[in-house]
Amino acid sequence: MPPSSPPLDSFDLAIPAILQRDNTTPQRLIGEAVNLSAPAVQRRIKRMEQAGVIASNVAIIEPAAVGKPITIFVEVELESERTELIDAAKRQFSQTPEVQQCYYVTGEADFILVITVADMGAYEALTRKLFFGSNNVRKFRTFVAMDRVKVGLTVPLPD
Repeated sequence: MPPSSPPLDSFDLAIPAILQRDNTTPQRLIGEAVNLSAPAVQRRIKRMEQAGVIASNVAIIEPAAVGKPITIFVEVELESERTELIDAAKRQFSQTPEVQQCYYVTGEADFILVITVADMGAYEALTRKLFFGSNNVRKFRTFVAMDRVKVGLTVPLPD
């Protein structure tokens, strides 16, 4: 959230709590739940979208249902940590559809990636493109998820 954003009050926090569970909830029902009119809810949602508090409204797809049942976590260590090479890696990972999430991190690894693929053959092809095909990747470690125990992007909000 940008520093110039107004602070969030209890209504502002209650609205995204509902939207995180189901972003198709009608504004009238949100208003009833938080004691605001539907137009007031609409104004607050619009303000939070403009301020970047609400970053996106999306449908969460079950990967296996669309032929991508394998989730892989990858630690990537770069050869060089020059700014332009880090930025290039960020761009490449961001532009790769199989990369669901990408984090630039501290510690031994430089990036942690969450990748979904159809099978290990698809992952091998991706490793050739992203890692073996890059002069700036020193090494990478792969962790294949055996079970999706908890998956979500819900941010815990204060009551």
